Amino acid sequence: MADILSNAAEFTVSEIAQAVKRTVEDEFGHVRVRGEISGYRGQHSSGHAYFTLKDDAASIDAVIWKGSFGRLTFKPEEGLEVIATGRLTTFPRSSKYQIVIDNIEPAGAGALMALLEERRKKLLAEGLFARERKRPLPYLPRVIGVITSPTGAVIRDILHRLADRFPSHVLVWPVRVQGEGCAPEVVNAIEGFNALLPDGAIPRPDLLIVARGGGSIEDLWGFNEEAVVRAVAASQIPVISAVGHETDTTLVDYASDMRAPTPTAAAEAAVPVRAELIAYVDDQGNRQRQAARRSLATLRDRLRAAGAGLPRPAELVATQRQSLDLAASELSGALRHFVQSRRLAYSQLASAVQPRLVRQRHTELGDKLRNFQHRSDAGLAKTIERARLTCDPTTLRLERSMAHSLEGKRTALGRLSPRLSTQPLKAELRHAQGQLAPVAARLAKGAISIIPERRHGLEQTGKLLASLGYRNVLARGYVLVHDEKGGLITEKSALQPGDLLQLTFADGDIGASVAGAPPAKRKASRSPSDDGSQESLF
Repeated sequence: MADILSNAAEFTVSEIAQAVKRTVEDEFGHVRVRGEISGYRGQHSSGHAYFTLKDDAASIDAVIWKGSFGRLTFKPEEGLEVIATGRLTTFPRSSKYQIVIDNIEPAGAGALMALLEERRKKLLAEGLFARERKRPLPYLPRVIGVITSPTGAVIRDILHRLADRFPSHVLVWPVRVQGEGCAPEVVNAIEGFNALLPDGAIPRPDLLIVARGGGSIEDLWGFNEEAVVRAVAASQIPVISAVGHETDTTLVDYASDMRAPTPTAAAEAAVPVRAELIAYVDDQGNRQRQAARRSLATLRDRLRAAGAGLPRPAELVATQRQSLDLAASELSGALRHFVQSRRLAYSQLASAVQPRLVRQRHTELGDKLRNFQHRSDAGLAKTIERARLTCDPTTLRLERSMAHSLEGKRTALGRLSPRLSTQPLKAELRHAQGQLAPVAARLAKGAISIIPERRHGLEQTGKLLASLGYRNVLARGYVLVHDEKGGLITEKSALQPGDLLQLTFADGDIGASVAGAPPAKRKASRSPSDDGSQESLF
């Protein structure tokens, strides 16, 4: 037995491990394993993912390399029952076998629905589906952004429906609507439309439509991805979801502002019917015009009813018209009375203002003016004389004092040496002159102040004389009549035909004579008015 054992081949641990690895990989190079994901904590820092597939009796380690993870349509989630496609291999360092997964798919529709329900509850708890987040759609959007496949029938249906209802500016962001890359492209499209500026080169849409045609739950799974749902909920632009047919429901439908059963229904919800809108506007215009006509008719009837209760305009002004006629009839008589009273007052005033009285008044004012001027000159002379008499004694005393002082100084100087200075004497002379100068200044100032006052009084008297003089009376149309000797003629009886006269007007004198033949020697006196005619003055 020992010999037999000793002839057996020897293997190292590494050789055994590698042999087992080759055997497992050759036997199980492509397998599909069904199980529940357990212990999944997301991608490792290296980008790989590690977890366990288990059922009720066994478990197997699983790994998804970084390159395969990015190509997965369905990402692994904790507790999800999946069918993993890959190959079995061993890990020699720990003597364990594991499956290297290339693809993951849910284990039937029930598993997908369970995952969908779990994700829905999670997002609902975060408030992404709350009704308060829903925003009203713009009534008439100027620009509409459509996120869908550019080659499918969906985009043609949307464009055709928009053109029929209300032609609008449509921006299409092409994306894949199923399979690998669907969710990231839809997220990028939503964020890209929101990043546009309202006044930029590419206008920012007022409304977004996320659409695709019908399909299985696997085909529509891209619109159930959490990233797509969050992008729709965070969009600042209102979003209409039109994914699948009417019976298809995705998580995007819960997060959008409005769910449309089909892409065509989304286009109908986006814009109103232009013809219906025009008809509605026309109908509103007709109703407004009819309401205006009814209102005007009502107001016209009310105005007529109110006017029927008012008195006629002629009756309203009848009393005032009668008062006006009475005042007009009394006005003419009042005017005549006023003119007569003024004429009477003027005639009385004219009789008082006669040339003789004017000449007499002129003579009196002239005498007063000359008397006042004489008294003014005499008073001024007396004032100057009094000032002179007041100043002369002072001046005489000063001169005597100065002479006596000079005599005393001269005597004193005669006794002293001739070499003494004359400065004190000069200083005393300047002191005397300083005392005399203020007196002379006051005298001159008094004379200067009196003369303008007297001149002003004289000018005022002259103005009074000019205002009361007969020249102003002549300017109003009167004439002074003098005979050839210069005597004033005040009566007609003092004139005879042929007498020479001197007529004084306001602007000068002119000679005249009384018209008619000189008087002849008559035997008997005859009255000028015997023939019933009045003689002419000129």
